[in-house]
Amino acid sequence: MSTDYQQARAALGARLRELRVSRPGGPLTGSELAVHLGWPQSKISKLENGRQTATLEDLRLWASATGHPDAYDELRARLQGFESHVRSWRRQLASGHRPVQDTWNELVAGASTIHEWEPTMVSGMLQTADYARHVFVRYAELQNSVRDTEEAVRSRMKRQEWLYRPGKKLHVLMWEAALRTLICPPSVLAAQLDRLTGVIGMDTVSLGIVPLHATVRIPPANGFWSFDGRLVITEDWHAELWLDDADTIATYQRVWQGLSESAVFGAEAQHVIAQVRRSLDVR
Repeated sequence: MSTDYQQARAALGARLRELRVSRPGGPLTGSELAVHLGWPQSKISKLENGRQTATLEDLRLWASATGHPDAYDELRARLQGFESHVRSWRRQLASGHRPVQDTWNELVAGASTIHEWEPTMVSGMLQTADYARHVFVRYAELQNSVRDTEEAVRSRMKRQEWLYRPGKKLHVLMWEAALRTLICPPSVLAAQLDRLTGVIGMDTVSLGIVPLHATVRIPPANGFWSFDGRLVITEDWHAELWLDDADTIATYQRVWQGLSESAVFGAEAQHVIAQVRRSLDVR
């Protein structure tokens, strides 16, 4: 973590303390604020002294509890201005999967066009609730994180409302392997594949499938999301990477374009999905 990052986090902490002591009606002590928020006293101290990075939800609650709800936008801008591009799963999942999903909901809501490559599982924007439930359970087991599965599922399902808003466009490419990954029981996967068949033809969704037998110009690797050509998010087992420099974004755009040239769309995509569906032998 860089010195600049540490200094910026300390400055945010000083601002949080300023909001606490300048509460309308009189200052709050750190202990009083901790009780009000249901947090340990140590968290108040760590945030104010720049020893812990706040989440967006932390900042929202802090602004409200200190009588400065209008300060949330400023605090959010401060955080986003210095937030590390490497966002470890350990820290992100400290409060469970739902807060991570809520952050993604906010990010998606502000985008008009999204390009996504998914090589290993069905896109979250197109998942059924049952499929998503199994995904969250498996990742909670892997990361030994809080089990807030139902809350996380509801948040992810809410994000899909974006697909029904005018002026939005989701361009998804999935490797055929993603259709076959049994991260859930076959019956759940079968229902998920039926859902994918149903979204083909939606005016807000372009779904392409790269068949396993297709010749590819780019080796399928980690999945990624590109938001309006201004931000790319990719992930590994330890962290999400948030990438916003122009050269890197251009590279990911070339990767997406190269993979799209190996994909099939429309009726051909439906045919691939139907073949996988039949192989499950589930009615």
